[in-house]
Amino acid sequence: MKPIPREKIPWFTRVDHEKCTGCKTCFSFCKHQVFKWVDSGRPHPEVANPYNCVVGCSACAQLCPVGAISFPTIEEMRKIMKKLREEGW
Repeated sequence: MKPIPREKIPWFTRVDHEKCTGCKTCFSFCKHQVFKWVDSGRPHPEVANPYNCVVGCSACAQLCPVGAISFPTIEEMRKIMKKLREEGW
């Protein structure tokens, strides 16, 4: 079985801008430059480089004090990985 290319794995964060308080915890924590900071309007993180997100890492979501960050569920990922394997990856 060949390795699955990162760009085929939809593991990346989603930010709920309604919940986000602009504390910058996720932005400061992530060393993979997944986020860019947007200062216009209500300051918030934006997912600028989703495929820089390390597959399986959800530390930023765990650190978010207001629960504004989410990732695909384990069940979603199982379905996606099964489909990719069926496609030959």
